[in-house]
Amino acid sequence: MSESGLRSGQLADAAGVNLQTLRYYERRGLLAAPRRSPGGHRLYPSDTVTLLRVIKTAQRLGFTLNEVADLLDAGRHRHHGRPDTSLQARARDKLAEVEQKLAGLTVIRDTLRAAISAGCDDLVACASSSCCPLPFVELAVLPERNDRADTC
Repeated sequence: MSESGLRSGQLADAAGVNLQTLRYYERRGLLAAPRRSPGGHRLYPSDTVTLLRVIKTAQRLGFTLNEVADLLDAGRHRHHGRPDTSLQARARDKLAEVEQKLAGLTVIRDTLRAAISAGCDDLVACASSSCCPLPFVELAVLPERNDRADTC
């Protein structure tokens, strides 16, 4: 880092992102436009490393870039009086969303385990079997097929 700031490559390396990500975040308004050196190089303040890490961490936690932008904007403007924009409220909403996804994934996992345990080898044959654990019945009413041996 020089006294005047970090150049794009230095910032990208320090924050663990690539240059395209850096430019994209700039275009999206997540990063302020940096000042320029006399030679035209972008120069970012050193605290931009932290900001980039915050953005990437928020994404890993499931926040979209639009949500991250809203959170950053709320933090910059200190909207303490508006609980709907607070990190706490957004984190609770995101947690509920993640828990809902986990519940759905748990059902999928358990169904796949049951299909493996039942020995299902053929989707069509399994779908027509009364012991098939896959949720074909909930998805569509299928006619009974007796021309194939049950794989369960």
